[in-house]
Amino acid sequence: MFTGIIEEVGRITSIVKERGTQRITIEAQNTPQQLKVGDSVAVSGVCLTAVRIGEKSFGADLAEETVNLTSFSRIAQGALVNLELPMKADGRFGGHVVQGHVDGTGKFVGLEPIPGAEDFWLYLEIPGELAKYVVYKGSISIEGISLTVAKVEGVRVVIAIIPHTAQATNLISLKRGDPINIETDIIAKYVEKMIGERSAPTSTMKVEDLVSQGF
Repeated sequence: MFTGIIEEVGRITSIVKERGTQRITIEAQNTPQQLKVGDSVAVSGVCLTAVRIGEKSFGADLAEETVNLTSFSRIAQGALVNLELPMKADGRFGGHVVQGHVDGTGKFVGLEPIPGAEDFWLYLEIPGELAKYVVYKGSISIEGISLTVAKVEGVRVVIAIIPHTAQATNLISLKRGDPINIETDIIAKYVEKMIGERSAPTSTMKVEDLVSQGF
């Protein structure tokens, strides 16, 4: 489990394609030193497994499905990625529950300075099927970053970004139209499921029906 608090920004240094998978190598100052082979690490919000560890880099394999369903579809050598290690059992919970299971990709619309302030407005568009899970002042993970929704207008979402977040993540490297990883709040999904089960029609099966079926 992750929290969406980005620990470091890494850089893709190589992409090697082989037999339907892609092995990416990510260069970073601190993260590789805390990993061992088989460990999980969130890369721009996608939970990956470290398969090779170097002094200042680590490698991870991407299945074809992962590439097709995430923002890794636009990944290229030199691209910046957000890195987060799994939360420790005794760690401080700073963001919200992020699983590293991307629900879909949205579209980066822009990161614009707020007039008269040092903050920014992040504009993005999300898939229509995910819009029901996004609410005003609710949590959302964008490229693995735990953020708070400031405005929802249909499939367009607006988020306020403080200078630290802009500088400590890959947001400033994104271009208009880039796909971005979206993971909605897991709590909303559980609530939807529970409400759906409670509102389901009550079974009209009788004892005779059970007997006829061998119970």
